[in-house]
Amino acid sequence: MGRGLSGAVQLSHFFLRERLKPGDRVVDATCGNGYDTLLLAQLVGPEGRVWAFDVQEKALAATEERLAEAGFGTRVALVHGGHERLAEVVTEQVRAVVFNLGFLPGAPRETVTTPETTIAALEQAAALLLPGGIITVAVYRGHPGGAAEGDAVDFWAAALSPGRFNVWRCRQGNRSEAAPYLIVVERFPA
Repeated sequence: MGRGLSGAVQLSHFFLRERLKPGDRVVDATCGNGYDTLLLAQLVGPEGRVWAFDVQEKALAATEERLAEAGFGTRVALVHGGHERLAEVVTEQVRAVVFNLGFLPGAPRETVTTPETTIAALEQAAALLLPGGIITVAVYRGHPGGAAEGDAVDFWAAALSPGRFNVWRCRQGNRSEAAPYLIVVERFPA
């Protein structure tokens, strides 16, 4: 069965598989090496649409290659830009927005997500979210700036209206406090 729910990303994928259906519109706010983007493209099917953002050309190239190998390139709009531009690019409501914070795996850690751009993007994601839609945020605190970003995301999520959103903070109980964790935000169903 593989590694099951071995981390924040795997748990995020569990929630996305439960929630998404063919034809949905979704966003990968930090496409990285393209694994989340590929899953989203599979889940929304040929009638769906994925917007995938990244500031690094290397990340977009890796994602584009991964999608081409799977035959899903036409379902995805690759955006060379930061996730704080989400509402500028995506003008329709979406079923899910995925964030995988931190740095590009396998690349130098000089380019990282920041509290300012991440919170701006989360605000936009919440505004674009359909009833019943979800935002997943894999939070990494173990790199320079990661703790401040994690604190900002935790504060943002805790401040969401309990009359409009369900917010979950999911952490593995048998891992260190420095291990990545997942924030899941669900907009109340209609």
